[in-house]
Amino acid sequence: MTCWYEGPLAAFGIETTGLDAERDRIVSAAVVVQDFPGARPRTDRWLVSPGVPLSAAATAVHGLTDAYVQRNGRWPAPAVDEMARGLREQALTARPLVVLDAPFALTLLDRELRRHRASRLSERLAGKPLWVLDPKVLDGHLDRYRKGTRGVADLCALYGVERGQPHDPASEALAALEVVRAVGRRFSARLERLSPMELHSLQGAWHAGQTRGQPWFGRTAPDRPEGPSWPLRPGLRVVTEDA
Repeated sequence: MTCWYEGPLAAFGIETTGLDAERDRIVSAAVVVQDFPGARPRTDRWLVSPGVPLSAAATAVHGLTDAYVQRNGRWPAPAVDEMARGLREQALTARPLVVLDAPFALTLLDRELRRHRASRLSERLAGKPLWVLDPKVLDGHLDRYRKGTRGVADLCALYGVERGQPHDPASEALAALEVVRAVGRRFSARLERLSPMELHSLQGAWHAGQTRGQPWFGRTAPDRPEGPSWPLRPGLRVVTEDA
């Protein structure tokens, strides 16, 4: 029987205007689907004109400028709607979805849907569960005493995965997907008997313990505090187009 980490996986990646999942916007995104290890991935990409200025810090990270996204990007409303449909497809097919730092990426998509489509991510999944695999959480639990950050570059180096183009959502999503496969193989004795559904439930508890018990775990940026909720943070307030 094929283990889940050797079977079909999808991944979701984003680049943004900043590090605040409540207020910042998606600038580019990708959903990547790989049917088996080594298979050529199928990729859907989005470039978005977010409707707010990009900060110099954001441009320095991903290289996208106001002028470029205004000229080439799409309106946010249809773009985030298509992203939600891409995630719904994974839920409908019960294909596990890899999301590095899921509470940030999925929360930001949820807030964009509220802002532009007056809906929530949970409402767009056709009543089906989304089984999320977060390599940051998995690695943090299975190798819990290793200090240091657990960003995509750190995990790729540790697990021998080629990162591809940094800060390109498709490349980063595929790298996170390959990291999850590598985590599964390295810790197969502990993971192969668990289903993606079981792992989804376990990661919620693991993430809560990590953020409370290991102060270095969530230290990605001083202005981006981590909370215990996973894979989606609860709505803290109503987010509108003018927020």
